[in-house]
Amino acid sequence: METKSKKLKLPQFFKPLFWSYKFYLIDPQRDRERVIINTINYGDWQHWQWTIKYYGRNKLREIIINIPDSEFRGGSLRLISLLLNIKKMR
Repeated sequence: METKSKKLKLPQFFKPLFWSYKFYLIDPQRDRERVIINTINYGDWQHWQWTIKYYGRNKLREIIINIPDSEFRGGSLRLISLLLNIKKMR
């Protein structure tokens, strides 16, 4: 059971991206849209790599496409669109 609970926690290096949240309550599956939005908007390469590895490229692309583009900062959205080959957003 202990390994399962570890999988549901974000690594500590994500904590600065969630300054307005109770970090210990964030679940990467349940809160995946918030994790992805904050990672794209405020994260660096380390955060992006973890997110791509954790969710997988295809699933991440699918999730991002279904989030309104107004949730993302312009430059960050353009970069992730190029990295994941996203042509159109919601």
